[in-house]
Amino acid sequence: MTDYRSEPGVGARIKLARRQRGYRTTRELADAIPGGNVTAAVLENIESGRKADISVSQLLNIARGLGVPPSMLLAPIGSPSSELDLPNLSDQFNGMTAAEFDCWLSATPASSYKPRLAAERVDTDVLNSLRELGTLRRELERLRMVLDVQSASGDPDLLGSSDDVRNRIDRVTSEASRVAGLLVNAGISDGSDNAS
Repeated sequence: MTDYRSEPGVGARIKLARRQRGYRTTRELADAIPGGNVTAAVLENIESGRKADISVSQLLNIARGLGVPPSMLLAPIGSPSSELDLPNLSDQFNGMTAAEFDCWLSATPASSYKPRLAAERVDTDVLNSLRELGTLRRELERLRMVLDVQSASGDPDLLGSSDDVRNRIDRVTSEASRVAGLLVNAGISDGSDNAS
């Protein structure tokens, strides 16, 4: 079976992804997507190419229903050097490859896509700082659970390593606070919430 990620056209990628995810009909997929803006008829029109303009909410609902990243439906990511094949885009997208599009869409730094404006580079840095802060917060949760398990065990060997975990918590908390401060300076007011 052809891999949906290499298929040309959004509708064809959605159709193949639907089949590869086990939805035999558009009705089955539509029933798996709550909200009502993606019906079997809408899916049939998208898959057949009769509906070229998909709303953002429809695309996101379809991607979520299929359990695939939206960029996998928007571009032929399975053929990263293929040109972007979305209809009705401005000339600014001419020549952009699937890989460049994904990097642009996800604001991936140091990638195949090079921001054209300083403001775009700043926005990319802000998004990556938000991602880093999320990663640091998840690491803090994990370390706190490790510390709780070590403390509850009563095992002297585990209790001895608790100091290492506490030191790691302190370092991660400090880094999370630093990144949150950078975000606040960039105008992201909630970046400092729950920094530690």
